[in-house]
Amino acid sequence: MTPTVHPTDPRAGHVQPPDHRVPDDPRGAPGVPRRLSDGRFAVVLVLPGLALLLAVVMYPLVSALVGAFFDESLVVPGREFAGLDNLRSVLEGNFWRIFQQTMVFTIGTTVLPFIVGFGLALALNTGIRGRNVYRGLLLVPWLVPGVVVSFLWMWIFNANYGVANGLLERLGIIDEPTAWLAQPNTAMAALIIAKTWNSFPWMMVMLLAGLQTVPRELHEAAEVDGAGTIRRFFAITVPHLKGIIGLVILLEFIWNFQHFDIIYVMTGGGPAGSTQTFATAVYEAAFSGFDLGRAGALGLLWMVILLVFVVAYVRFSERGERQ
Repeated sequence: MTPTVHPTDPRAGHVQPPDHRVPDDPRGAPGVPRRLSDGRFAVVLVLPGLALLLAVVMYPLVSALVGAFFDESLVVPGREFAGLDNLRSVLEGNFWRIFQQTMVFTIGTTVLPFIVGFGLALALNTGIRGRNVYRGLLLVPWLVPGVVVSFLWMWIFNANYGVANGLLERLGIIDEPTAWLAQPNTAMAALIIAKTWNSFPWMMVMLLAGLQTVPRELHEAAEVDGAGTIRRFFAITVPHLKGIIGLVILLEFIWNFQHFDIIYVMTGGGPAGSTQTFATAVYEAAFSGFDLGRAGALGLLWMVILLVFVVAYVRFSERGERQ
């Protein structure tokens, strides 16, 4: 019988040491934790955010849209299925007036900030002294919260001590103070001015970033060929910025179409409903009229219209990436 020799015994001579290497596939080895694939690890990272999105956004949204087909109130418990009655009632009411006023506000607060922002971006893209300081100062209106912007412009447009009346009277444009926010024919214009002041810096920054990508060689070559400033602007600058101009305008349009805070604080949708938009109409129907069914119907129609612009934005973005 051959005696057993321990590997460390000197009598054993040269003995191959035990192999402690980890197997190529550790998932099958005992005591080694199972490794997640990249796909599973990505799912684990996304799950908390997805759960929060479902709880905070999707569930309230679906509940509100489903409520469009029920008669439901904030003050009366229970609800009753109403079918399309709420949608029919909204469409037969002042829906088209609200739609028209929403479009007026949205177009005004998209076109004016674009004009102001583009003009300032062109000015800041030149070699003027202190342009970095100007860039910082012009961002201030964008940093101010919407509620603060509302109170600031309510003070400016105040009928008794507003800055607007004082300035216009000194210039001789008006003879007596005007209640800008209390008259249907001036309230919407006041809202558009206030929102323009708040949002033009964002458009200015985006357009300025685009202007800095325009090759200077193109302008220099066109100038040598005798092209003036205006011709170079429309022949070189605008075509080069066509993509970013489209995206900026479309994004601003979508945001303004659902804007709420400045309208609600400054006018509350008045006077006489002249500044009522979808955002304030839904809020008023739900929390002033306590009619969740009507609010849900308005919200459903509002969302359908908004989806058209969102689809246009996605299509435009995809086309820009392919180019």
